[in-house]
Amino acid sequence: MSQEIQTFEAIQPAPEPSSPNLRFRTFRTISALILREMSTTYGRTPGGYIWAILEPLAMIVLFAIGFSLMLRSPSLGTSFLWFYASAILPLRMFQRISGNVGNAISFNRALMSYPRVTFIDVVTSRFLLAVLTQSMVAAVVLVGIHSYDNVREIIDYQTLFTAFAATIWLGVGVGTLNCFLTFRYPLWSTLWGIATRPLMLISGVFFIYEDLPEFAQNILWFNPVLHITGYARAGMFYSIYSPHYISLTYVFLCGTIPLFFGVLLLRKFGQEALYK
Repeated sequence: MSQEIQTFEAIQPAPEPSSPNLRFRTFRTISALILREMSTTYGRTPGGYIWAILEPLAMIVLFAIGFSLMLRSPSLGTSFLWFYASAILPLRMFQRISGNVGNAISFNRALMSYPRVTFIDVVTSRFLLAVLTQSMVAAVVLVGIHSYDNVREIIDYQTLFTAFAATIWLGVGVGTLNCFLTFRYPLWSTLWGIATRPLMLISGVFFIYEDLPEFAQNILWFNPVLHITGYARAGMFYSIYSPHYISLTYVFLCGTIPLFFGVLLLRKFGQEALYK
């Protein structure tokens, strides 16, 4: 009796489930957060980004009209609009960047419950949106004033861009440390708002450093924003203004030190934001 031999094909292992493509995950997350920030910040009101331009422009125009009634000419040049724009725009860029970054976790705490959203994502998205928005606003306002008021001042673009780069660095540094302090100590946001309210008065918006008495110079020198506004004016009034008090090294340190400690503290305690 013949015996049949049965052969069996080797069983192939089931293919492993394809893992999701994790390449550029951080980039996609940050892009999505930026789009969300754009829609929530500028998409809820009619006009959107137009108001981001009109707000600083209206402030510059009001200051120019008011002081032109009391003064024959500004401290530099002949255009009140150009003079006040040279300080208001860097100051507002610093305030917006530091404010947006400082409130990054507070405004996105619910999103941080998702495992793919980290504090780096929310901080970076708000930082990039603030930089892009304020850069666009500054460019539109400066070009508009330069054309409308027939400004004839010589512009040193390298100095001007360096001033705005220093503004960005200082803003992200201060904002990152404030980001930790705001969610760790809720009262800090109120205290910081009170402490920085006089910035408009002490940051060289209405005056130049050289017009101050010596005792005021010695005190206000420690305000890093005053260095930034002075350097921006050096770029916008290149032929007539060369300030010697400015220290970009000091501004860099004022941005680097809080940035270092802010990132360090957020890496250590950032997850606590989910449980507070």
